[in-house]
Amino acid sequence: MIDTLLMPFQFGFMQNAFLIGIIVSVPAALLSGFLVLKGWALMGDAVSHAVLPGIVLAYIVGFPYLIGAFAAGMFCAVATGYIAANSRVKQDTVMGVIFSGMFGVGIVMFVSVETDVHLDHVLFGNMLGVGSVDFWTATVVAVLVGLAITLKRHDLLLHAFDPAQAQASGLRVNWLHYGLLGALSLTVVALLSSVGLILAIGLLIAPGAIAFLITRRFGAMLLASVIICEIAMMGGTYLSFFLDSAPAPTIVLVLTAMFIVAFVRKLILNRRMSQLEA
Repeated sequence: MIDTLLMPFQFGFMQNAFLIGIIVSVPAALLSGFLVLKGWALMGDAVSHAVLPGIVLAYIVGFPYLIGAFAAGMFCAVATGYIAANSRVKQDTVMGVIFSGMFGVGIVMFVSVETDVHLDHVLFGNMLGVGSVDFWTATVVAVLVGLAITLKRHDLLLHAFDPAQAQASGLRVNWLHYGLLGALSLTVVALLSSVGLILAIGLLIAPGAIAFLITRRFGAMLLASVIICEIAMMGGTYLSFFLDSAPAPTIVLVLTAMFIVAFVRKLILNRRMSQLEA
């Protein structure tokens, strides 16, 4: 019985999947807290989809695809902000148009060039086939994003709640805004090899949403987000071995189940508080 339970840890490809999951959980979970507070769920979705044409262009010109992905993600974020600021169209509408358009361009470009990169690995990740480059990329991104958010968490928190007050306090709100977008683009790049473009949004939103339901302080929310994301990564990867399923969608299903449990718990607690007050 014990041998069966420990079987996933005996294979090298599963060990790599567990390790890459642990690494990418940190930046994704930390960012999810700010994305939830700022209402940027669609921005995370937009950036994760918009990096596809950057990947294809980088492949064509011979650049590392991570550079192309980051450049495309930042272009999407900057273009969204510019169009929303210079038109009457709301930002969520602009994001929907831009990310769907860039994703469509990326698909057309991808099928037009011959490449040994499988489209499924780009869209849904390939945790069981990560290499040393993926580990180094994820580690560097995790360190950079983790340090930046830790050092600037108070400024980012004020900017998330009240940008006008943040500007009145002397903070460089544009630096904070685009810095957060840059961190988001970097994190999406780190998630490419593990969960892919489509499922990355689950890791960028669900941990923060779950932590928001079970905590009251922002510092506790960030810590809870990381713990939740780590548990989902490890648990989903572990279950995928026995279910014979892909790790990435299994991880997202675990996060979804955790969100439902947290939501039901919140409803029960609210009902009990209402009964006590009555």
